[in-house]
Amino acid sequence: MNPLLLEIPTKIDTKRLYLRIPMAGEGETVNASIRASINELKLWLPLYQSMPEITETEITVRRAHNQFLNRESLRFFIFSKETDEFIGTCSLHNINWDIPKFEIGYWIDIRFSGKGFMTEAIQRLTHFAIQELNGRRIEIRCESSNMKSRTIPEKLGFELEGILRNEDFSADGKKLIDTCIYAKIN
Repeated sequence: MNPLLLEIPTKIDTKRLYLRIPMAGEGETVNASIRASINELKLWLPLYQSMPEITETEITVRRAHNQFLNRESLRFFIFSKETDEFIGTCSLHNINWDIPKFEIGYWIDIRFSGKGFMTEAIQRLTHFAIQELNGRRIEIRCESSNMKSRTIPEKLGFELEGILRNEDFSADGKKLIDTCIYAKIN
């Protein structure tokens, strides 16, 4: 089946959160979270080695919206049901619809870290990928030294399939790093 014909919801609920497709006009909100979290984000994400302008973030938001509609990448913004505050993002990307397989990516506004929000969001996104998209393989890749990120797949029962040594560059591009590959197979 052509993935463009898949009916993929634009909103998914969890107990405390809702995951929703990015919408035009949300660049300022996302940019504020990036600003609050930039010191943490730049440790792990090449995209955030410097603080983006609001217009750059708005372009990223609009691209994510278009990629969702084209079924190239399924990014969701994470919001608190209680307060409607933006918490972070999670996505299914590097998609191979033929298998189907997905890689999960995520980042959280540091002000919401340590409350189990991201684990809750990723648990729901994993369930969605397996149950509703018939995902056969769900991967989470992260730098081996990123213990906060590694905790999520470990809590959710993903299997550490291996650590690729000297596989990529650090977010700042200055050294080689090891990449952990976690997976769930259906």
